[in-house]
Amino acid sequence: MSNQSQYLNVGRSSVRIAVYLMTGIFLTMDIEQNSTAHQILAMIQAEGELGLTRTSFTGQTVFALWLCSSRLEVQLRPNHKPLELAVKWNRLVKKYSSQTEETDEEPLLCLRRNVFLSRSDEEQIKEAKVLELLYAEARNNVLQGKQFYVTNLLTCVINRTYILGRYPCEGQARYASLGALQARIELGPYNPQTHTLAFFRRHRGRFLPHHYTSPSLLLGLGVGLGLVGGKGAPEARLLEQYKRIPNHTGTNTNSKKLIRKYLEFCWSLPCYGAAFFQGQIERPVRGLASWITNRDMHVLIAINSTGVYIVDDMQCSLLLGLRYSELSWEMAKPSDESNLDCLPCLFLQFPVRENGARVYKILQVFSRQAIMMDTLISGFAEEHRRHGANGDVANTDRLTDHAIGSNTGSFTNKLSKFTLATFDDEGRCIGQMGSWSFQ
Repeated sequence: MSNQSQYLNVGRSSVRIAVYLMTGIFLTMDIEQNSTAHQILAMIQAEGELGLTRTSFTGQTVFALWLCSSRLEVQLRPNHKPLELAVKWNRLVKKYSSQTEETDEEPLLCLRRNVFLSRSDEEQIKEAKVLELLYAEARNNVLQGKQFYVTNLLTCVINRTYILGRYPCEGQARYASLGALQARIELGPYNPQTHTLAFFRRHRGRFLPHHYTSPSLLLGLGVGLGLVGGKGAPEARLLEQYKRIPNHTGTNTNSKKLIRKYLEFCWSLPCYGAAFFQGQIERPVRGLASWITNRDMHVLIAINSTGVYIVDDMQCSLLLGLRYSELSWEMAKPSDESNLDCLPCLFLQFPVRENGARVYKILQVFSRQAIMMDTLISGFAEEHRRHGANGDVANTDRLTDHAIGSNTGSFTNKLSKFTLATFDDEGRCIGQMGSWSFQ
């Protein structure tokens, strides 16, 4: 295999590329070297087999082109030129990821949901093919949050890396509900001869996320006690819910309704439709020894039109959810830019109630992608302010129904996981933890 990038086609005005869809298929097309994302999207729209009508790309709000590799994901603006960015990819990875060494990975050009598509606009979509693409992307984010890249787009050789699902659900029953809907969409109506407990035990990784199906210590001990695969097992819960889904006549109509039902469920998840960034936070110090052994915790920062979320991607757990109505933030450059270990950071400030008093917490998130996060948050926060000023009641209600310090709903905040500084209403620091104590 040649080490020369397929993006460098000296002397050629066009090049054949592959565009990957979340359904698992890819389109190959010949484009000009200087083609923009806008032009490539128009070519995708013209692909009759996809069934994407012109309304699917009105204002190009539903889907966008993304360049993705294992260490960096970037949504392209309409005027971006994917081939030019791909040639610079390794420099971008070095600049914006935790990877400080030279790499030779090349990005994958993907058709994915536009991060700027509002949930209310998505709810108006009726086209079946568009809903199928949105469903496939949501399903992947629930199950495995797949990240992958190609070493050669011309031969379509793909290397994949897997992480846990990016859409945390509070309560395991929700995973069973989503898995049952997925099974009904992809397997059809329940058949007692085929869709047995043994069947779902063999295929549970297809319908349930890894972190939900991984045996715990208790289940490991339960092997000899006959507990694994019992009534409380994940696949047993999935099967019971699958059985309850009614079978209606009209397969195509029913499938469309089920896909929409799956999406409606995902729309309620805090991280739905977010762009994800890599970062790290300081762990709380627990005892004297941890001062020496304590290491930062790697997290995902999810940013969408409703808020900013900190996700423990190792446990697929939502640690903190902040809506724009309660969030203040500031980006800070590294104090020593020549030191590769000195990272830019985001300061996230939010109110909570402690001992009956309103106080403010500040979380420091370190990330080479801080400037990208700052730009995206600024855009969404401005949109929130603009809608509030224009009296957008529906949007305002959705953004402000989270009470200060509330632990209800999907915004369960696990503040004990963080190293925080605390300030009162007058701006006085009344509490410090970890490295904050030395500032």
